[in-house]
Amino acid sequence: MLTMNESLFAPVDLYCERLSTAFWAEPVNALSNLAFLLAAFCLWRLPLPDGRGTVAMSRLLTLMVAVIGVGSFLFHTFTVRWALFADVIPISVYQVLFLAFYLRKVARCGGLATMGWVLFFFVVTYGVGMLPEQWLNGSVASYGSAWLFIGGLGVYHWRMRKVEPMILLLAAGVFTLSLVLRSLDMVACQYVSIGTHMFWHVLNGAVLYLTTRAFILNAGGFDKRAMD
Repeated sequence: MLTMNESLFAPVDLYCERLSTAFWAEPVNALSNLAFLLAAFCLWRLPLPDGRGTVAMSRLLTLMVAVIGVGSFLFHTFTVRWALFADVIPISVYQVLFLAFYLRKVARCGGLATMGWVLFFFVVTYGVGMLPEQWLNGSVASYGSAWLFIGGLGVYHWRMRKVEPMILLLAAGVFTLSLVLRSLDMVACQYVSIGTHMFWHVLNGAVLYLTTRAFILNAGGFDKRAMD
């Protein structure tokens, strides 16, 4: 039986580009995480909504976008189990925070309703997580609930005519494409030596930019003229 230390440092090889355990064995996958840092930089420069609480939420979501990039970089360089946790945990935290913040400040749900929807998200996540890992290279099991909720919020955002009403539907569309490319990584290996996972990073940087932007522009009082 592996000790805790041995388990945390056990190698994890999941993607086409990696052919060894060397630090820079996935240079394209590693460096493509700059997309998340670029997204965070662009988000940081957006005019902030009114209200101390909404400002803090906006900054926290922006920070989490950068943390996701750093965590993914660590995984695609160290490629051990602790680095995998550094990759997936910030993604999960962002999903929950975005859902709760959006429901509270944009959809104007009460505390109990927000808690109920977040709990429902956990239930759906658990449900799709029980699907076979072989399906679409694990994309459905890992990210199916996020795809469903972004799409659902996108429809709500559009129907309620929020600021930039199509932005979350656009995010859902980009996320769909990124999931397809993530799923094709190992299949594409025989044709493209570096696979397709780097597009997952680039497109998800765009997804996180769009979702966080949707929150920032709709969470409180916002003057569109500040964007001109």
